[in-house]
Amino acid sequence: MTGNAKRFKVRQRLGQYRIESCLAVGGFAEVYRAYDTVLGRRVALKIPLDHLSGQDMQAAFQTEARIAGGLDHPNILPVSHAAKIDGRFLIVTPLGKESLADRLERRVGRPFTLEVVEQLLEALAYAHGKKVIHCDVKPENILLFDDGLVRLADFGLARLANRTVNASGSGTLGYMAPEQALGKPSPRSDVFSAGMILWRMMAGDIPEWPFHAPYPGTARARRGFSSAMVDLAHRSTDVEPRFRFADARTMLQAFRRVRAQAVKKTRSAR
Repeated sequence: MTGNAKRFKVRQRLGQYRIESCLAVGGFAEVYRAYDTVLGRRVALKIPLDHLSGQDMQAAFQTEARIAGGLDHPNILPVSHAAKIDGRFLIVTPLGKESLADRLERRVGRPFTLEVVEQLLEALAYAHGKKVIHCDVKPENILLFDDGLVRLADFGLARLANRTVNASGSGTLGYMAPEQALGKPSPRSDVFSAGMILWRMMAGDIPEWPFHAPYPGTARARRGFSSAMVDLAHRSTDVEPRFRFADARTMLQAFRRVRAQAVKKTRSAR
């Protein structure tokens, strides 16, 4: 959710970083566009909100930085720097052109849809292979760069899948799997979120609980995409986790099998 910052003003300095604008305000942190005066480049700063400045939350943000810092993949937003500066913990990352949420405010083409989803699945497949689940896959956390690169950001809710963790229903409504809302996330929960993003880009809308078929926008999705791709989106977003793909690696394999014939030709192209 974008918004205006109240804590930091334009040109205010935090160590070597000079604030330029506020990009987003969420429930846990604010994200700023800033200029790194040492390295001479623009970056994104993620700063916890003031009421979350206690030791427990500082530890949570440090955990986020460690998780993201341990994931080395082109489609995962890297942490450039993480430190306590002027009494505040900052996470510094490369600055994207815009989020997928911003891009969805404009018309998106079918090849673009497939390219974004494949890169998203590559990021999730890598994370799942490292036993990390994201738990908050949504358009706001998918960043687009000028060179066509897509990067998944914000592992703040990520869970190590090989530990027993109660996620207490954390996530974002609309893209959150039903079992995750009950505090029981798994890699299949990320599959659900990725499937919802695929459906949103194909159909222009997402279904609401209890996710009864036909989903909104089904006619539009079937006009532009093959039945196999529509079926893949339906399987990914099944209410029952056991009917979904086991993880993003399995979903990526299925996606690649149907991608080549996923886009229907228009009459003019024929």
